[in-house]
Amino acid sequence: MAGEYDSTLEAAPNVALIIGVTGLAGKELARTLSARPNWKVYGVARKLEVFPFHLHHYQFISCDVLDPIETLGKLSLLEDVTHFFWVTWATQFPLDTQDCCDQNKAMLSNVLNAILPTAKALKHVSLQTGTKHYISLSGPFDGEARYYDEESPRITGGCNFYYALEDLLKERLTGKVGWSVHRPGLILGNSRRTVFNFMGSLCVYGTICKHLGLPFVFGGSRMCWEEAYLDMSDARLVARQQMWASTNDHLSSANGEAFNTINGPCFTWKEIWPTLAAKFRVEAPKDMFSPTFLFSDSMADKGKVWEEIVEREGLCGTNMDDLANWWFLDTLFRCPTKILVSRSKANRHGFTTTFETLDSILYWVDCMRDEKLIP
Repeated sequence: MAGEYDSTLEAAPNVALIIGVTGLAGKELARTLSARPNWKVYGVARKLEVFPFHLHHYQFISCDVLDPIETLGKLSLLEDVTHFFWVTWATQFPLDTQDCCDQNKAMLSNVLNAILPTAKALKHVSLQTGTKHYISLSGPFDGEARYYDEESPRITGGCNFYYALEDLLKERLTGKVGWSVHRPGLILGNSRRTVFNFMGSLCVYGTICKHLGLPFVFGGSRMCWEEAYLDMSDARLVARQQMWASTNDHLSSANGEAFNTINGPCFTWKEIWPTLAAKFRVEAPKDMFSPTFLFSDSMADKGKVWEEIVEREGLCGTNMDDLANWWFLDTLFRCPTKILVSRSKANRHGFTTTFETLDSILYWVDCMRDEKLIP
């Protein structure tokens, strides 16, 4: 059933509410939790996405959590929720603006207003933000490598909606319900509902290069090509850390705990780009790096090409823009600062799961192929 609360869903001792279930981490949370015994899952998003895997004890609820009346009407019925996962954000306004802060805070507030009065068995709230917690997109940028930890001070000035969300949880939950904050880097996963979809962008680019015989070029800055400058976070790791924190009583602090959520080992695109070329079976030019190549220019007119590929290969029907964001790739590969974080706090507390970033990327390419999103 989609859209309305189903009172016949089998009772379970652990009940998850996932807001943003069609996103990268949301899909993985739903898949993993619903496969566990003694769990049932409510997944919330505006639009239904049919998952390529079967979910047990799962119900999708269509809800626009920006609408306080709709949110109250639908989510206040979920009296059995024990674990609440927030893995979404509103993208209508530019980052680092007051409008972005206000809108995202309003969304989370709407859900809290709906579930806190009725979900009497609520044990834990998990908030997903990101490593942008430690930097300002408006600068200044000095290019120096820093390894931020969870105690690093907030950036003064500007507007970071992550701070607004954390402060809201502190205000509403401290001393009452356990909560945690999880700060992934660039998330690697598979979704058609994600604006900053790296895997979708990379896979569409590789597929078009293969189809047209184009060289598989890395367009970006030399720093981003040759140096470690950001952390990746496999969606499987992001989901597992949130489940770990929310189900360990000694971590479920009513004062809130923050954890960086990254794969682990650093990497450079220069090291792994040749393997990615081989994965897509495309030409890797001798000089794969280009400081002048822009994905947004090269791919701007390739929408019809993508339609041809989808038809010829019998893929799921998507437009190029459903999966790829070329502006995002241009920005990502020209990041003006290094955003590297430490995961030592999670390690100390017992979460030692790690992923090699290259292995993560190759895994999610295979997932997209299995789902017939790319050939």
